[in-house]
Amino acid sequence: MFDTHEIALMVFGLAAFGVVGLPRVLASRPLSFPIIYVAGGAALFSLPLGLPTPDPIEYRRIAEFLTEVGVVTALLGAGLAINRAPGTRTWALTWRLLGFTMPITIAAVAGLGWWVLGLTPAAALLLGGVLAPTDPVLASDVQLLGPGDEEGESDEVRFALTSEAGLNDGLAFPFTNLAILIALQGLAPAGWLAEFVFVELIYKIGMGLAAGVVVGRLLGWLIFSRRSPIPHTRDGMMALGAAFITYAGTEILGGYGFLAVFVAGVVIRNQERRHEYLAQMHAFADQIERLLSAVVLILFGGAIVSGLLSYLTWQASVVALLIVLVCRPVAGWVGLLGSGSPVRERAVISFFGIRGVGSFYYLAYATNQVEFIQVEIVWAITALVVLISVVLHGVTATPAMEYLQRRSARDAG
Repeated sequence: MFDTHEIALMVFGLAAFGVVGLPRVLASRPLSFPIIYVAGGAALFSLPLGLPTPDPIEYRRIAEFLTEVGVVTALLGAGLAINRAPGTRTWALTWRLLGFTMPITIAAVAGLGWWVLGLTPAAALLLGGVLAPTDPVLASDVQLLGPGDEEGESDEVRFALTSEAGLNDGLAFPFTNLAILIALQGLAPAGWLAEFVFVELIYKIGMGLAAGVVVGRLLGWLIFSRRSPIPHTRDGMMALGAAFITYAGTEILGGYGFLAVFVAGVVIRNQERRHEYLAQMHAFADQIERLLSAVVLILFGGAIVSGLLSYLTWQASVVALLIVLVCRPVAGWVGLLGSGSPVRERAVISFFGIRGVGSFYYLAYATNQVEFIQVEIVWAITALVVLISVVLHGVTATPAMEYLQRRSARDAG
């Protein structure tokens, strides 16, 4: 009755139109574009159009590819938004979130999966790994706005959430890969401990950081130096090229490409902090990111109404709520104790550990590497956590950030 190809093109066109128009329409409103796209996807796939079921379990390769591209683009944009050189004091909140909050969250989520839901150790650890990192794609409402936003550069809350979202892939990937190792070799540490420590933690993280610095400096020279063969090129497409050159090159060397892309973005930004082209690069990366995330969110909405949540039990639903409402907020609060930040800022940072496209990527990646037992329930819990996060954080992000802005203005005055 309907041509699926034509429907897909129409939906893609509407999604692209929304990428441009929705941010302005939703500005200063307690609503976010992810909510619109998930609801739109659910409505679309509920209609009798004969569309294929967007099942991420069945189409895991496609799910991995789409989410991978979205995360890579988002990470470059996050790096370009940071106008602050890394340091122990200037990034103090970030190190706390990475060193304390994230491991606590991984342990708490894995513990709930193991003890409450009876997941295997590998599946429980996988659940913890995919749901611990703050998503760099869907957290734009609480992150730095990018080059040109000089007022926002001193916003510690936005900086902490942006830098955390950029760097936490360096810890999410090792624990995702640890779950894969345990699924393949068993729970005994003799089968995986050495590889986890020396390969996953030391080599891959080190290579990701080193590649990000080297490629970032090289790209910065190519883009900004007067002696560069392309010094006058001011096309936003350079952002996309920079992201994927960095990502692919690092992955070829065996490092964590996500980590390298974010680091490269930070390095590029800190080479020419006020160059007008930075805003153009960031804007282009942001548009591509939102377009890709719109596609993923539409398919996510379709997956929800097509039965992705059908594997949930009431216990699993409670666990999903605990992950969003208890695990991350408590872990965030513990990690930020003694930081010296105002209570209200610590509360917002702790609460907005947004889950999204990154979680889908890690889960699709892991299940493409090995067949996990109970994978359906892991997908269902992840989907419910992301759905709760999209709605809850989407509704509260704007009011929370406006509240902090008013309080800061009042304290300054």
